[in-house]
Amino acid sequence: MELSVIIPVYNEELSLPALFARLYPALDKLNIAYEIIFINDGSRDRSAAVLRTQFDARPDVTRVVLLAGNYGQHMAIMAGFEQSCGDVVITLDADLQNPPEEIGALVAKMREGFDYVGTIRKNRQDSFMRRWPSRLINHIRERTTRIKMTDQGCMLRAYSRNIINAINNCREVNTFIPALAYTFARNPTEIEVAHEERSAGESKYSMYNLLRLNFDLMTGFSLAPLQLFSILGILVSLAAMATYIVVMITRLIQANGVREGFMALWDRDILQFFLIGIVLFGLGLLGEYIGRIYEQVRGRPRYLIDAVLEQRVVEKSSFNIRA
Repeated sequence: MELSVIIPVYNEELSLPALFARLYPALDKLNIAYEIIFINDGSRDRSAAVLRTQFDARPDVTRVVLLAGNYGQHMAIMAGFEQSCGDVVITLDADLQNPPEEIGALVAKMREGFDYVGTIRKNRQDSFMRRWPSRLINHIRERTTRIKMTDQGCMLRAYSRNIINAINNCREVNTFIPALAYTFARNPTEIEVAHEERSAGESKYSMYNLLRLNFDLMTGFSLAPLQLFSILGILVSLAAMATYIVVMITRLIQANGVREGFMALWDRDILQFFLIGIVLFGLGLLGEYIGRIYEQVRGRPRYLIDAVLEQRVVEKSSFNIRA
């Protein structure tokens, strides 16, 4: 098996027929042995039934993994990694924003000797409210980790079998797969790919989900946020001390004790609220790291598989029985 394509599915009943119509012809044109693994991540619509129908139509190259609940996109992909057997594994979203026709370009790049191929969305079709937070998080990630990805939000990526095996050996409860794979890659690269508007349905990532995902990215691959917060605490303490000295000197100079001009901005109540906000932010950041430890040490399964639809090949062997 040269190629495995893994597609997580969550409430994509409307977009799946269009995906099937483009995906299978695109892969057939490559003239290689391939498999498509759909991971139904606890969909509440008819996605599972649509996948079952497609499995009946192309059982030779189609596998369907039905998870017992909704575990999130990255855990669904991890389930697909463990089921895959291709030398090259490509992840693809089911919403058709990344055209299936781009898979051939990733396969060709992998054949050049790269073990990890990331992608950069060309003429991104998302709204401004989705683009600018992504650019901000990209900038923060590059400053806090050694991971270099131009477009971390694009799930269309190719991985070698060695990287997939390394990922499968990791037992992290929360992770960011493109970043985790980058840490194992020895010869990574990036290419530009087309980007289209969503064919049907709506995005499953709210602003809260994107924020949670980026917390996983920053706290899962670096201690820099804690270190930066420690530096910030020192700077704020020095600034507070300097402000206190300036306020006390000003009160001594002004006989009537009236604070005027910019000194009114340094009222002790405002300064107190500012310092409390800094402390609460630090507690939240520390809690994020502790929460990751808590989830990890419990050792619970990351996901549960309800069923796997696949065509099994039974090899018949002949035995010579000697009396």
